[in-house]
Amino acid sequence: MKSNNLYQYLLLLGDHSMILGHRLSELCGHGPSLETDIALTNISLDLFGQVRSYFQYAAKLAGGDATENTIAYLRTERKYLSSTILEQENRDFAHVIVRQFLFDVYHRLLLEELQNSKDDQIAAIATKSLKEVKYHLRFSTSWMNRLGAGTEESNQRMQVALDYLLPMAHELVTASDIETAMKDEEIAPDLNVLAIEYWTQVKAVIQESNLKYPEFKDRVVRGKQGIHSEHMGRLLSEFQYMQRAYPNMQW
Repeated sequence: MKSNNLYQYLLLLGDHSMILGHRLSELCGHGPSLETDIALTNISLDLFGQVRSYFQYAAKLAGGDATENTIAYLRTERKYLSSTILEQENRDFAHVIVRQFLFDVYHRLLLEELQNSKDDQIAAIATKSLKEVKYHLRFSTSWMNRLGAGTEESNQRMQVALDYLLPMAHELVTASDIETAMKDEEIAPDLNVLAIEYWTQVKAVIQESNLKYPEFKDRVVRGKQGIHSEHMGRLLSEFQYMQRAYPNMQW
């Protein structure tokens, strides 16, 4: 394999989009309005398009019989490197929006930096994906504003979701060993620098949405190290079912 660190980094990038994309796919037909339902489904499709780009590249690096499908479906839970926040359940629409917003801010900042990656293929994927992610962020930010500054109940539900999810967002901008190695090779950005702008933007939207920034101690989450919450196993049992029930099936 050309570079195990690069391969692992591609898994991390793809897993972030894939796990969130799957969570959003669960909402198809369950949105609060037809327009919102379609928007969430389209965001899910955008994310899976990005996954394909990352995993096709990863399969080339892996060689042998590896394909985008084997990488996506046939790993054990500890081999998935997505941040813990993304596997959290769709408890209600407030949780969906807060989770989406906290990821979208990170995702846009990350892709802006990855456009300058020394890896030309990652840079190309980032440039293409950034157009989609800018829309994702506009969508989630508008709903943060609308629900946070809406009714007493919508504000309360958003605050509950924010209190639960925001501590997990620290993992997004905390570098794992893989991300540090990729930063040293000038393939990935420095997350310590990116984190400064991340929290500036997150706090600004929280304030303008009439929400309170939660008081908390950093929640220990290690999804990027393959150690997940109880939700991940249940998610993967559904996500992997068809491929495991009918090995080597092709769409």
